[in-house]
Amino acid sequence: MNGIEKITGRIEADAREQASAITADAEAKCAEIRADYDKLAQDQYWARVRDGVKTCEDRVQRMGRLAEMEARKSILALKQEMVDAAFAAALERICTMPQADYVAYLAKLAAQAATTGTEALVFNAKDQAACGQAVADAANALLAQQGKQARLTVSSATRDLRAGFVLQQGDIEVNCAVLHENLIESELFGYEKHPFTGVDYVEYYGDLFRAEGCEPVFLFGNDVRAVLPYTKNVLCCDIHTRERSRRRLLAAGAEKVLLLSDLMTAPVNGSGYNEQFGLLGSNKATEESVKLFPRDCRSFVDALAQSLRSATGRQIEVMVYGDGAFKDPVGKIWELADPVVSPAYTSGLEGQPNELKLKYLADNDFASLSGDALTSAIKDSISHKNADLKGQMSSQGTTPRRLTDLIGSLCDLTSGSGDKGTPIIYIQGYFDNYTNE
Repeated sequence: MNGIEKITGRIEADAREQASAITADAEAKCAEIRADYDKLAQDQYWARVRDGVKTCEDRVQRMGRLAEMEARKSILALKQEMVDAAFAAALERICTMPQADYVAYLAKLAAQAATTGTEALVFNAKDQAACGQAVADAANALLAQQGKQARLTVSSATRDLRAGFVLQQGDIEVNCAVLHENLIESELFGYEKHPFTGVDYVEYYGDLFRAEGCEPVFLFGNDVRAVLPYTKNVLCCDIHTRERSRRRLLAAGAEKVLLLSDLMTAPVNGSGYNEQFGLLGSNKATEESVKLFPRDCRSFVDALAQSLRSATGRQIEVMVYGDGAFKDPVGKIWELADPVVSPAYTSGLEGQPNELKLKYLADNDFASLSGDALTSAIKDSISHKNADLKGQMSSQGTTPRRLTDLIGSLCDLTSGSGDKGTPIIYIQGYFDNYTNE
């Protein structure tokens, strides 16, 4: 072997050695990468298994709870059927009593229910004519025996009742009608279903109670204090009149009165909460959960306003809105289930409109003008209007509500939580007036 062959042989041997080393190193790195990915895949696999197991467990638990609820519903439905049958039999027996027994029964009921002894008895037309005065006289005799004022009278008005009567004193009524709960709803109050939603809320809430193993008792009245003969501990579920209701109940002898705003004001076992409003403004999310009214929104609106200002160079006011504050003219129902229209807004939305009534100016101050002269006079009045027009006739009828309530109502009427979604509402020119070109 000559010198060149030796050199080339050595080079080849070195090359093979380097190649072998490179290959071994590459295989080692590939094995390492493969092991890492195998571990990652394994971890992901078991994570998905665990998630799947938890999902299945949660589903089984939900199905178990639903099955229990359905079982309770079935049992309660059977009990209710038995109660209904017994009530129907009792009602039929009362309605077919001999008249003397019927008068005595109603008189005793009236004497027990009377508080002042000066109430009026409202019967159905048949009972009013046949025995109304006899019931009043017998009830007055019972009251007199008890040393109470005895001046019950028979009202000239009648009600569509099967049996019994309504004890009436001014705006306060005590229902002494011998009626089943469903008959009370339909015959006495004329109520069946909500005119907009088509839901019978008495039945709906009754079913919720029964599903939890409770049998509800519904008391219908115009005065919150009517509940106190039945309980001294009250949960007030009204929204905007809640503080007034609590004051009236406590003044009338209630022992404990809680509001929805007193519940869920702090986390319970890691739950959500609203420290200011509690359960006020909550919405049903699932059969087992609710969504609470939003909180901590001020940082969001301020940050969004700053972001918009940086992007556009303009001051754009921002608000988070809920239910608008307006009353339907047909159903007479207020659309304001939330505690406030807006939980947060930027400072530029503080205050109320300060506007002149254009029709008033045109019909009074400038009644002699028309065309361009009228337009010019109105614009001049707007340009020189007082900073506060409250109490001036020229501003009457301009809806001096808070800006947030007005704008929130506008947004709520524009958007919705139905299938069109709840988009972002962008309003332009809201603060412009007649002088802006």
